Amino acid sequence: MTDNKLNDKVVLVTGAARRIGAAIVTCLQQHGARVAIHYRGSADAAIQLRDAVNQARPDSAAVFQADLLVAGATTELIDAVVAWAGRLDGLVNNASTFYPTPVGSISEQDWDDLVGSNLKAPLFLSQAAAPHLCKSRGGIVNIVDVHAQRPLRNHTVYGAAKAGLAMLTRALAKDLAPEVRVNGVSPGAILWPEAGMSDDVQQTILRQVPLQRPGDPDDIAGCVLYLLADATYVTGQIIAVDGGRSIGW
Repeated sequence: MTDNKLNDKVVLVTGAARRIGAAIVTCLQQHGARVAIHYRGSADAAIQLRDAVNQARPDSAAVFQADLLVAGATTELIDAVVAWAGRLDGLVNNASTFYPTPVGSISEQDWDDLVGSNLKAPLFLSQAAAPHLCKSRGGIVNIVDVHAQRPLRNHTVYGAAKAGLAMLTRALAKDLAPEVRVNGVSPGAILWPEAGMSDDVQQTILRQVPLQRPGDPDDIAGCVLYLLADATYVTGQIIAVDGGRSIGW
């Protein structure tokens, strides 16, 4: 364990079984948190992650399955986490779907899925968590995206949903103050899409990054840790962790 910055505080991380979510779980647990690991379909990965962090510190993590697009699932998830831990100090809205939706092929299912996971679920999770976070004077961190500001070709619905999440972050910061701080982290080129991306496209993206390299999931996790543990006078802010890409591209 690195330290006890979070001192047994309880944090729910959605979409936490793999990739950036798993890095956030590991980082927060190493700094003293008890972490609720939410997953939708990646049960094996979630259980492996839980077992790994519990081996480092017993009873510091538990897994919770939920499809956040199902009516009532967000409230049920918050209730289950509080029943497990007795409190809630932090919510990290990381769960997301990401895929292209070229104009002319966009379906209502695409809209419901992309807006549901990237905007609707964070709103209703935050609403359900708010009474508990007010009691603990906790915090919410939303994982946004650099493409909330600059559109990504053929990702019209995803970009609009993340732009909505950016505004939701600021709106909740105003509405939940002074008890709850609400901030966002906006990743750049951290992990390439699981569906694959050509070397040419990757190199084009990296040429737009002043630091000329991709980031690491731990870069995002460290920013989430800062916002939950250290940034006691910061709310309504979205921090770009993108190697400088957003300053000039």
